[in-house]
Amino acid sequence: MKCLLAAAAAVLLLSPVLCAQQGTTATEAPNKDTSYIDPSGTAHITRVIPIPPDLSPEARAWLARPVSDANIPVPLEERRRRAAEGQEHSGQISLQMYPAHVSEGTLAGVPVRMVTPLSGELPDRVLLNIHGGSFIADSGSLTETIPIASLTRIKVVAVLYRLAPEHPFPAGLDDVIADYRELLKTYSPVHIGIYGTSAGAILTAETAARIRQMGLPEPALLGIFSGLGDFSRNGDSWAMYNLHGLSGYQAPPPPGPHDPYYIGDTDPRDPVLSPLFSDLRNMPPTLFISSGRDALLSGTTILHRAFLRAGNDDARLVVFEGLPHAFWLNPELPESKEADSIMARFFTKILNR
Repeated sequence: MKCLLAAAAAVLLLSPVLCAQQGTTATEAPNKDTSYIDPSGTAHITRVIPIPPDLSPEARAWLARPVSDANIPVPLEERRRRAAEGQEHSGQISLQMYPAHVSEGTLAGVPVRMVTPLSGELPDRVLLNIHGGSFIADSGSLTETIPIASLTRIKVVAVLYRLAPEHPFPAGLDDVIADYRELLKTYSPVHIGIYGTSAGAILTAETAARIRQMGLPEPALLGIFSGLGDFSRNGDSWAMYNLHGLSGYQAPPPPGPHDPYYIGDTDPRDPVLSPLFSDLRNMPPTLFISSGRDALLSGTTILHRAFLRAGNDDARLVVFEGLPHAFWLNPELPESKEADSIMARFFTKILNR
Protein backbone atom coordinates (compact mmCIF):
# COMPACT_ATOMS: atom_id res chain seq x y z
CA MET A 1 0.00 0.00 0.00
CA LYS A 2 2.83 2.43 0.81
CA CYS A 3 4.26 1.85 -2.66
CA LEU A 4 0.89 2.55 -4.29
CA LEU A 5 0.40 5.78 -2.34
CA ALA A 6 3.92 6.89 -3.16
CA ALA A 7 3.42 6.09 -6.84
CA ALA A 8 0.21 8.11 -6.96
CA ALA A 9 1.87 11.12 -5.44
CA ALA A 10 5.07 10.78 -7.48
CA VAL A 11 3.49 12.16 -10.61
CA LEU A 12 3.04 15.54 -8.95
CA LEU A 13 6.69 16.41 -9.44
CA LEU A 14 7.60 13.96 -12.21
CA SER A 15 9.80 11.99 -9.80
CA PRO A 16 10.45 8.26 -10.20
CA VAL A 17 9.36 6.08 -7.29
CA LEU A 18 11.02 2.80 -6.47
CA CYS A 19 10.11 0.52 -3.60
CA ALA A 20 13.58 -1.01 -3.38
CA GLN A 21 16.68 0.62 -1.99
CA GLN A 22 19.15 1.83 -4.60
CA GLY A 23 21.51 4.75 -4.88
CA THR A 24 23.28 6.10 -1.78
CA THR A 25 23.81 3.60 1.03
CA ALA A 26 23.93 4.22 4.78
CA THR A 27 27.72 4.06 4.82
CA GLU A 28 27.95 6.60 1.98
CA ALA A 29 25.51 9.09 3.46
CA PRO A 30 26.96 12.26 5.04
CA ASN A 31 26.88 12.37 8.83
CA LYS A 32 27.73 16.01 9.44
CA ASP A 33 26.61 19.43 8.28
CA THR A 34 28.68 21.30 5.72
CA SER A 35 28.24 24.70 4.08
CA TYR A 36 30.17 26.48 1.34
CA ILE A 37 28.80 29.66 -0.28
CA ASP A 38 30.42 30.33 -3.64
CA PRO A 39 31.04 33.84 -5.05
CA SER A 40 27.65 33.87 -6.79
CA GLY A 41 25.89 33.21 -3.49
CA THR A 42 24.98 29.63 -4.38
CA ALA A 43 25.03 27.37 -1.32
CA HIS A 44 26.78 24.00 -1.50
CA ILE A 45 25.58 22.20 1.61
CA THR A 46 24.85 18.92 3.32
CA ARG A 47 22.49 18.72 6.26
CA VAL A 48 21.57 16.01 8.75
CA ILE A 49 17.94 16.77 9.66
CA PRO A 50 15.92 14.73 12.16
CA ILE A 51 12.19 14.16 11.85
CA PRO A 52 10.25 16.78 13.85
CA PRO A 53 9.22 15.21 17.17
CA ASP A 54 5.64 16.51 17.08
CA LEU A 55 4.66 14.61 13.93
CA SER A 56 2.24 11.72 14.31
CA PRO A 57 3.68 8.19 14.48
CA GLU A 58 2.06 7.54 11.10
CA ALA A 59 3.75 10.55 9.53
CA ARG A 60 7.09 9.66 11.09
CA ALA A 61 6.87 6.14 9.66
CA TRP A 62 5.83 7.53 6.27
CA LEU A 63 8.82 9.90 6.16
CA ALA A 64 11.15 7.06 7.19
CA ARG A 65 10.14 4.79 4.31
CA PRO A 66 12.99 3.87 1.93
CA VAL A 67 13.10 5.97 -1.24
CA SER A 68 16.01 5.63 -3.64
CA ASP A 69 18.03 8.69 -4.60
CA ALA A 70 19.06 7.07 -7.88
CA ASN A 71 18.07 8.99 -11.01
CA ILE A 72 16.02 6.42 -12.91
CA PRO A 73 13.78 7.98 -15.60
CA VAL A 74 10.21 6.73 -15.78
CA PRO A 75 8.29 7.03 -19.10
CA LEU A 76 5.24 9.28 -19.17
CA GLU A 77 2.75 6.46 -19.72
CA GLU A 78 4.18 4.55 -16.77
CA ARG A 79 3.85 7.65 -14.58
CA ARG A 80 0.22 7.94 -15.65
CA ARG A 81 -0.43 4.27 -15.01
CA ARG A 82 1.05 4.51 -11.51
CA ALA A 83 -0.93 7.65 -10.78
CA ALA A 84 -4.22 6.08 -11.90
CA GLU A 85 -3.55 2.90 -9.93
CA GLY A 86 -2.53 4.79 -6.82
CA GLN A 87 -5.44 7.21 -7.07
CA GLU A 88 -7.99 4.41 -7.30
CA HIS A 89 -6.41 2.64 -4.33
CA SER A 90 -6.19 5.71 -2.09
CA GLY A 91 -9.65 6.76 -3.29
CA GLN A 92 -11.06 3.53 -1.88
CA ILE A 93 -9.33 4.23 1.42
CA SER A 94 -10.84 7.73 1.40
CA LEU A 95 -14.33 6.31 0.82
CA GLN A 96 -13.94 4.04 3.84
CA MET A 97 -13.01 7.03 5.99
CA TYR A 98 -15.35 9.60 4.41
CA PRO A 99 -18.57 8.11 3.02
CA ALA A 100 -19.58 9.71 -0.27
CA HIS A 101 -21.03 8.86 -3.66
CA VAL A 102 -18.77 9.08 -6.72
CA SER A 103 -20.04 9.15 -10.29
CA GLU A 104 -18.52 10.08 -13.62
CA GLY A 105 -19.95 12.15 -16.44
CA THR A 106 -19.35 15.27 -18.47
CA LEU A 107 -19.98 18.95 -17.90
CA ALA A 108 -19.78 21.36 -20.83
CA GLY A 109 -18.28 18.48 -22.78
CA VAL A 110 -15.44 18.02 -20.25
CA PRO A 111 -15.09 14.72 -18.33
CA VAL A 112 -15.75 15.17 -14.61
CA ARG A 113 -16.18 13.23 -11.41
CA MET A 114 -19.18 14.16 -9.27
CA VAL A 115 -18.67 13.54 -5.56
CA THR A 116 -21.62 14.02 -3.21
CA PRO A 117 -22.21 13.27 0.49
CA LEU A 118 -24.37 10.24 1.20
CA SER A 119 -26.87 12.30 3.16
CA GLY A 120 -27.63 15.84 4.26
CA GLU A 121 -26.28 17.54 1.12
CA LEU A 122 -26.46 21.33 1.36
CA PRO A 123 -28.47 22.59 -1.61
CA ASP A 124 -27.49 25.32 -4.05
CA ARG A 125 -23.78 25.07 -3.23
CA VAL A 126 -20.95 23.50 -5.18
CA LEU A 127 -17.17 23.18 -5.10
CA LEU A 128 -15.09 22.91 -8.27
CA ASN A 129 -11.95 20.83 -7.76
CA ILE A 130 -8.92 21.01 -10.06
CA HIS A 131 -6.81 17.94 -9.33
CA GLY A 132 -3.05 17.70 -8.98
CA GLY A 133 -0.67 15.62 -11.05
CA SER A 134 2.02 17.95 -12.40
CA PHE A 135 -0.32 18.71 -15.34
CA ILE A 136 0.45 15.26 -16.79
CA ALA A 137 -1.83 12.91 -14.80
CA ASP A 138 -4.67 12.70 -12.28
CA SER A 139 -3.24 12.39 -8.79
CA GLY A 140 -6.13 13.81 -6.81
CA SER A 141 -9.64 13.76 -8.29
CA LEU A 142 -10.67 11.26 -5.59
CA THR A 143 -8.40 12.03 -2.64
CA GLU A 144 -8.92 15.78 -2.97
CA THR A 145 -12.71 15.51 -3.23
CA ILE A 146 -14.09 12.61 -1.20
CA PRO A 147 -13.05 13.95 2.22
CA ILE A 148 -14.24 17.46 1.34
CA ALA A 149 -17.66 16.38 0.07
CA SER A 150 -18.21 14.26 3.17
CA LEU A 151 -17.00 16.89 5.66
CA THR A 152 -18.75 19.90 4.09
CA ARG A 153 -21.89 18.10 2.85
CA ILE A 154 -21.36 20.05 -0.39
CA LYS A 155 -21.22 18.55 -3.87
CA VAL A 156 -17.75 18.56 -5.43
CA VAL A 157 -17.16 18.52 -9.18
CA ALA A 158 -13.66 17.35 -10.14
CA VAL A 159 -12.57 18.55 -13.59
CA LEU A 160 -10.68 15.89 -15.58
CA TYR A 161 -8.97 18.52 -17.71
CA ARG A 162 -6.77 17.88 -20.73
CA LEU A 163 -3.19 17.05 -19.81
CA ALA A 164 0.24 18.20 -20.89
CA PRO A 165 2.50 17.71 -22.73
CA GLU A 166 -0.04 16.79 -25.41
CA HIS A 167 -2.23 19.72 -24.36
CA PRO A 168 -0.13 22.58 -22.95
CA PHE A 169 -1.46 25.84 -21.51
CA PRO A 170 -4.21 26.99 -21.88
CA ALA A 171 -6.00 23.74 -22.78
CA GLY A 172 -6.53 22.54 -19.20
CA LEU A 173 -7.50 26.04 -18.10
CA ASP A 174 -10.03 26.28 -20.93
CA ASP A 175 -11.67 23.07 -19.67
CA VAL A 176 -11.93 24.47 -16.14
CA ILE A 177 -13.41 27.74 -17.40
CA ALA A 178 -15.95 25.83 -19.51
CA ASP A 179 -17.12 23.92 -16.43
CA TYR A 180 -17.21 27.06 -14.30
CA ARG A 181 -19.38 28.84 -16.88
CA GLU A 182 -21.68 25.83 -16.95
CA LEU A 183 -22.02 25.85 -13.14
CA LEU A 184 -22.93 29.55 -13.28
CA LYS A 185 -26.12 28.54 -15.13
CA THR A 186 -27.29 26.66 -12.04
CA TYR A 187 -25.46 28.14 -9.06
CA SER A 188 -25.02 31.66 -7.79
CA PRO A 189 -21.33 32.63 -7.86
CA VAL A 190 -21.52 33.37 -4.12
CA HIS A 191 -22.20 29.65 -3.65
CA ILE A 192 -19.32 28.38 -5.82
CA GLY A 193 -15.81 27.66 -4.54
CA ILE A 194 -12.76 26.66 -6.59
CA TYR A 195 -9.79 24.77 -5.17
CA GLY A 196 -6.96 22.43 -6.08
CA THR A 197 -3.66 20.88 -5.08
CA SER A 198 -0.25 21.24 -6.77
CA ALA A 199 -0.95 21.61 -10.52
CA GLY A 200 -4.58 22.09 -9.50
CA ALA A 201 -3.60 24.85 -7.08
CA ILE A 202 -1.74 26.59 -9.89
CA LEU A 203 -4.75 26.17 -12.17
CA THR A 204 -7.00 27.55 -9.43
CA ALA A 205 -5.03 30.80 -9.40
CA GLU A 206 -4.97 30.84 -13.20
CA THR A 207 -8.73 30.29 -13.26
CA ALA A 208 -9.26 33.27 -10.96
CA ALA A 209 -7.11 35.43 -13.24
CA ARG A 210 -8.93 34.24 -16.39
CA ILE A 211 -12.36 34.75 -14.81
CA ARG A 212 -11.41 38.34 -14.04
CA GLN A 213 -9.95 38.83 -17.53
CA MET A 214 -13.20 37.58 -19.09
CA GLY A 215 -15.42 39.68 -16.82
CA LEU A 216 -17.26 36.65 -15.44
CA PRO A 217 -18.81 36.66 -11.96
CA GLU A 218 -16.14 35.68 -9.46
CA PRO A 219 -16.48 32.65 -7.15
CA ALA A 220 -17.02 32.94 -3.42
CA LEU A 221 -13.64 31.46 -2.49
CA LEU A 222 -10.35 29.98 -3.67
CA GLY A 223 -8.28 27.14 -2.20
CA ILE A 224 -4.63 27.15 -3.32
CA PHE A 225 -3.02 24.10 -1.76
CA SER A 226 0.70 23.85 -2.56
CA GLY A 227 0.93 25.86 -5.75
CA LEU A 228 2.65 28.83 -7.32
CA GLY A 229 1.85 31.96 -9.29
CA ASP A 230 5.07 32.59 -11.23
CA PHE A 231 6.30 30.28 -13.98
CA SER A 232 9.26 32.50 -14.80
CA ARG A 233 11.39 30.98 -12.02
CA ASN A 234 11.79 28.12 -9.59
CA GLY A 235 11.42 29.14 -5.95
CA ASP A 236 14.04 28.53 -3.28
CA SER A 237 12.26 25.45 -1.92
CA TRP A 238 12.41 23.84 -5.38
CA ALA A 239 16.20 23.63 -4.98
CA MET A 240 15.97 22.11 -1.50
CA TYR A 241 13.15 19.59 -1.71
CA ASN A 242 11.53 17.13 -4.09
CA LEU A 243 8.27 15.22 -3.97
CA HIS A 244 9.35 13.35 -0.87
CA GLY A 245 10.75 16.38 0.89
CA LEU A 246 14.34 15.48 1.79
CA SER A 247 14.42 11.89 0.52
CA GLY A 248 14.86 10.53 -2.99
CA TYR A 249 16.59 11.91 -6.06
CA GLN A 250 17.12 15.64 -6.19
CA ALA A 251 18.84 17.45 -9.05
CA PRO A 252 19.70 21.15 -9.05
CA PRO A 253 16.80 23.04 -10.65
CA PRO A 254 17.51 23.78 -14.30
CA PRO A 255 17.68 27.41 -15.43
CA GLY A 256 14.68 28.89 -17.17
CA PRO A 257 10.95 28.75 -16.59
CA HIS A 258 9.10 26.27 -14.38
CA ASP A 259 7.46 23.29 -16.16
CA PRO A 260 8.24 24.29 -19.79
CA TYR A 261 6.27 21.26 -21.06
CA TYR A 262 3.13 22.87 -19.60
CA ILE A 263 3.64 26.51 -20.58
CA GLY A 264 4.56 25.72 -24.20
CA ASP A 265 5.07 28.92 -26.19
CA THR A 266 3.38 31.19 -23.63
CA ASP A 267 5.38 34.00 -22.04
CA PRO A 268 6.24 32.73 -18.52
CA ARG A 269 5.20 36.13 -17.15
CA ASP A 270 1.81 36.08 -18.86
CA PRO A 271 -0.65 37.40 -16.22
CA VAL A 272 -3.01 34.44 -16.58
CA LEU A 273 -0.36 31.72 -16.72
CA SER A 274 1.48 33.44 -13.86
CA PRO A 275 -1.13 35.31 -11.78
CA LEU A 276 1.60 36.91 -9.69
CA PHE A 277 1.74 39.44 -12.54
CA SER A 278 -2.03 40.00 -12.71
CA ASP A 279 -4.29 42.38 -10.80
CA LEU A 280 -4.82 40.58 -7.49
CA ARG A 281 -6.86 43.30 -5.79
CA ASN A 282 -10.20 42.24 -4.27
CA MET A 283 -9.68 38.55 -4.82
CA PRO A 284 -12.18 36.19 -3.14
CA PRO A 285 -11.30 34.88 0.32
CA THR A 286 -8.44 32.45 -0.25
CA LEU A 287 -6.95 29.65 1.82
CA PHE A 288 -3.31 28.72 1.11
CA ILE A 289 -1.85 25.48 2.50
CA SER A 290 1.71 24.17 2.25
CA SER A 291 4.26 22.34 4.38
CA GLY A 292 7.79 22.79 5.65
CA ARG A 293 9.39 20.30 3.24
CA ASP A 294 7.19 21.14 0.27
CA ALA A 295 8.98 21.72 -3.03
CA LEU A 296 6.32 24.37 -3.74
CA LEU A 297 6.53 26.04 -0.32
CA SER A 298 8.21 29.08 -1.90
CA GLY A 299 5.68 29.26 -4.71
CA THR A 300 2.79 29.08 -2.26
CA THR A 301 4.13 31.69 0.14
CA ILE A 302 5.24 34.09 -2.62
CA LEU A 303 1.73 34.08 -4.08
CA HIS A 304 0.19 34.47 -0.62
CA ARG A 305 2.34 37.53 0.04
CA ALA A 306 1.29 38.97 -3.32
CA PHE A 307 -2.35 38.57 -2.26
CA LEU A 308 -1.59 40.42 0.97
CA ARG A 309 0.27 43.20 -0.86
CA ALA A 310 -2.80 43.64 -3.04
CA GLY A 311 -4.92 44.23 0.06
CA ASN A 312 -6.52 40.80 0.42
CA ASP A 313 -6.40 40.65 4.21
CA ASP A 314 -8.64 37.56 4.22
CA ALA A 315 -5.96 35.49 2.43
CA ARG A 316 -4.98 32.87 5.02
CA LEU A 317 -1.83 30.70 5.00
CA VAL A 318 -1.36 27.42 6.88
CA VAL A 319 2.05 25.66 6.81
CA PHE A 320 2.39 22.18 8.30
CA GLU A 321 5.67 21.22 9.96
CA GLY A 322 8.15 18.78 8.42
CA LEU A 323 5.91 17.18 5.77
CA PRO A 324 6.46 16.90 2.01
CA HIS A 325 4.54 18.16 -0.99
CA ALA A 326 0.76 17.58 -0.96
CA PHE A 327 0.97 15.15 1.97
CA TRP A 328 -2.84 15.23 2.34
CA LEU A 329 -3.09 12.97 -0.73
CA ASN A 330 -2.20 10.21 1.74
CA PRO A 331 -5.61 10.11 3.47
CA GLU A 332 -4.52 7.96 6.41
CA LEU A 333 -2.15 10.45 8.04
CA PRO A 334 -3.58 12.30 11.06
CA GLU A 335 -2.06 15.46 9.58
CA SER A 336 -4.02 14.82 6.35
CA LYS A 337 -7.22 14.56 8.35
CA GLU A 338 -6.32 17.87 10.01
CA ALA A 339 -5.61 19.51 6.65
CA ASP A 340 -8.90 18.25 5.19
CA SER A 341 -10.74 19.58 8.24
CA ILE A 342 -9.13 23.02 7.84
CA MET A 343 -10.12 23.09 4.16
CA ALA A 344 -13.67 21.92 4.92
CA ARG A 345 -14.24 24.48 7.68
CA PHE A 346 -13.05 27.29 5.42
CA PHE A 347 -15.28 26.16 2.55
CA THR A 348 -18.31 25.72 4.79
CA LYS A 349 -17.89 29.07 6.50
CA ILE A 350 -17.63 31.04 3.25
CA LEU A 351 -20.30 29.19 1.25
CA ASN A 352 -22.81 29.34 4.10
CA ARG A 353 -22.66 33.12 4.53
